[in-house]
Amino acid sequence: MRARLQAIQANIVTLKVDAIVNAANTTLLGGGGVDGAIHRAAGPELLAECRTLGGCATGQAKITRAYRLPTKHVIHTVGPVWHGGTRGEPALLASCYRASLGLALAHKLKTIAFPAISCGVYGYPLEQAVIIAVRESAEFVAQHELIEKVIFACFDRDTLDAYLAELDRLAP
Repeated sequence: MRARLQAIQANIVTLKVDAIVNAANTTLLGGGGVDGAIHRAAGPELLAECRTLGGCATGQAKITRAYRLPTKHVIHTVGPVWHGGTRGEPALLASCYRASLGLALAHKLKTIAFPAISCGVYGYPLEQAVIIAVRESAEFVAQHELIEKVIFACFDRDTLDAYLAELDRLAP
């Protein structure tokens, strides 16, 4: 199962996978960070499709086409804003991974790449978020053979190191 989970340092908009995950806001209409980069790279058609979706609740996910991106689909999920962990943030973040992977499975997508959801402007502590991301992804792929590869696309070396350490803990 560890072979099906991988962390790499990469710009998520360059990955050729079946789906990339967008760390979106509740409007799904673009923003900063990963969200803005995905919308810019995909082109205006992505924004037009997102306008038809009626937004997305925190912890949930919705899927669109990817337009000008090298991937087939964008799965938009809304991570929680960090408030010290007392407002259900861990459960909401876990739900982001389960909902995104569930959409990938429902659409028969075999490869998916995630950014570090909620770790940018939403302020989620990286180490805590990585534990949730790896745990939820590992549990999901253990139950669903269709998902061949989950890639954690890390923007910088510190993020990559955090994911690699957590993946090493998973190894037998």
